Amino acid sequence: MNSHPNPDLARRSLMLDGALNMRDFGGYATADGRAVTRGQLFRSGSLANLTPAARQSFAELGITLICDLRRDEERRSAPTPEFPHAPRQLAIPMLTGSPERMRALLKGDGVTLAERIDFMVQGNRDLAVKHREDYGRMFAALLDHEEGGFLVHCTAGKDRTGFACALVLHALGVPEDTIMADYLLTNHALDIEGYMIPLARSHGHVIPEDREELMALLGVREEYLRAALDSILEEFASVEAYLERAIGLDGAAREWLQRRYVESA
Repeated sequence: MNSHPNPDLARRSLMLDGALNMRDFGGYATADGRAVTRGQLFRSGSLANLTPAARQSFAELGITLICDLRRDEERRSAPTPEFPHAPRQLAIPMLTGSPERMRALLKGDGVTLAERIDFMVQGNRDLAVKHREDYGRMFAALLDHEEGGFLVHCTAGKDRTGFACALVLHALGVPEDTIMADYLLTNHALDIEGYMIPLARSHGHVIPEDREELMALLGVREEYLRAALDSILEEFASVEAYLERAIGLDGAAREWLQRRYVESA
């Protein structure tokens, strides 16, 4: 992986050989002046390319629960490796948008930037609307997880995982502007040239020469997470109500999570 000029990302990135977009998403200040615990909450893309030495380093992080949000075919094509400490692995398959439409957007000439952005906006709205039960399963696992670190990941660790981390941080009391900043760190953490572009080309995709068009699909934008949050506000009026009524995270559950993952004042 590349070195990171972004100082916040440098503090969070886990430089394991073969890791993609892997970082600690703890340490953020909460609205009440406390901080999310470091070394307990992690996010990443696929773990399939971790070297043997990196797998050992991964084991030393103390991660005992891995939530994998990839579709079945994604897991088959890039299986998670075996780790010395055998963490529990929970598969929660999610489909974001149409793979066929994504391929068309990456292959098609004359596709506009607005069309690329609109596809990703709709996909992120779908995460909040169509996958609430899936994220509810993730939170149920997190509530049942009393010891060791927690990792949530998908293929690139940006859309499905990005929304998952946004929900977790919100449940822990982190302000929305901080949540958005963590979400946007993905654009610095992803190895676009070394991993994302070769991966896209291996599937026969034509890579746009324009950087903004490229990043519209392979990166994240503020309007993507905003679209998911706006869809929540349209139906539930607040993220708090969504967490309780759609995800199943009532006040007592949020208090438990905060005791577990937020440092005492």
